[in-house]
Amino acid sequence: MGDRNETTYNAVDIVNYYAQLNRLQPAEASLLERLRDRLPNMKMLDMGVGGGRTAQHFAPLVNQYVGIDYSPEMVVACQERFKKLDHLISFEVADARDLSRFDNDSFDFILFSFNGIDYASHQDRLKIFQEIKRVGKQGCYFFFSSHNLQALESGLIWQKQISPNPLKTYENLVMLGLFWLFNRLINRESLAMADYLIVRDESHNFRLDTYYIRAEQQLRQLAKDFSQVEIYPWQSTEKITDMDASVMSQDLWLYYLCRINLAN
Repeated sequence: MGDRNETTYNAVDIVNYYAQLNRLQPAEASLLERLRDRLPNMKMLDMGVGGGRTAQHFAPLVNQYVGIDYSPEMVVACQERFKKLDHLISFEVADARDLSRFDNDSFDFILFSFNGIDYASHQDRLKIFQEIKRVGKQGCYFFFSSHNLQALESGLIWQKQISPNPLKTYENLVMLGLFWLFNRLINRESLAMADYLIVRDESHNFRLDTYYIRAEQQLRQLAKDFSQVEIYPWQSTEKITDMDASVMSQDLWLYYLCRINLAN
């Protein structure tokens, strides 16, 4: 999955798309306000920075800001976008799977937004968590979003594609058909049994292989090295306290906020 995804994220149209984004997601904006008083004392690592959407909000507030992306074209776009601030913030080409350029215990706050972690394989995903644990200080805040397999499974029903607008219904059914066409090895039984799956979804016209995971499994992945985990819907500022809440079957993205274990 790596080659296809990396090629996509270096494509001119994709870089241009991310370079014009400028708004935080509600969960991100809520976290910014929550940490606002602490940010001036924090060194921040912004992973998968893309075109700099999050940089414009967080970089002016933190003590030191480093944005990284494995796409050289994305990094160039960020450097151009923030060239007047290049004495205050830095952007570097770096792969989340290998953060060896950074020392142990380097960062107070690590952000990996827009589901960036979902474009690595399962083993690479676990490696990324290990790298984050290594470069983050004890108690470091780690905030990331990821695709929700439970919501994907719930949404892949043709009856849910029906809309009062006939054109919208047609578009929904076409996208549903394309999903099954691009994922012919997946069926409803395998969906129901899986803790995580890599699928070709409609992101950037089915150009990406995307990792979807159930929240319970994500919590298990985090359990060894991270604690105080909180889950947020991507379009809300309200923390999810009930794992059976309806939002768990509706929101295709979930945000996870956690701390690097103090005991490690």
